[in-house]
Amino acid sequence: MARYTGPDCRQCRREGEKLFLKGDKCYSDKCPVAKNNTPPGQHGAAAIRKKNSEYATQLREKQKTKRIYGLCEKQFRGYYDKAEKMRGITGENMLILLERRLDNTVYRLGMASSRSMARQIVSHGLITVNGKCVNIPSFLVKKGDVISVKENKADKKVFSGIKEAKTINLPKWLTFDNATMTGTVVALPERADVEQKIEEHMIVELYSK
Repeated sequence: MARYTGPDCRQCRREGEKLFLKGDKCYSDKCPVAKNNTPPGQHGAAAIRKKNSEYATQLREKQKTKRIYGLCEKQFRGYYDKAEKMRGITGENMLILLERRLDNTVYRLGMASSRSMARQIVSHGLITVNGKCVNIPSFLVKKGDVISVKENKADKKVFSGIKEAKTINLPKWLTFDNATMTGTVVALPERADVEQKIEEHMIVELYSK
């Protein structure tokens, strides 16, 4: 299945909560979820009153998580399969892998206002990891990696406000230097570092059927 390319706000309305897909707009009065928190479509309001089955609830949780990280089904299932083979709790392993994606890391460092913007920045070759250009959004960062804006791309408009930006609320596994536009992975992320509410056990139950 191809990645969704329609309106981002429609995805948030479908899940009934903000997925923070549109950067600053999500925090403003223009956010459609804040103004009209009903599922899209002709019968959206009626869907709120409908009680979901266990399967439907699990499916919605999976769809929501896919949308947060901007993945298609094949990619998302790949992370689950990899997490299942790792030591520890499968659901937590899966979320930690998703957090370690380079596009997500760029977003969490404050280099982009949304994960979709971060994906574009990475894909266009504007980011380096340990001094080498990496244009693969799914690249998994590890402890000690240094993520920077490519030196000859630092004057791009997309990065114009980073040096003067106020300190953002970084997760504890990352540090960031505004002046050099450089971030460091000081530790691997943990389950508690996932910023949005995700009930990963539902996804595991769905895929385990």
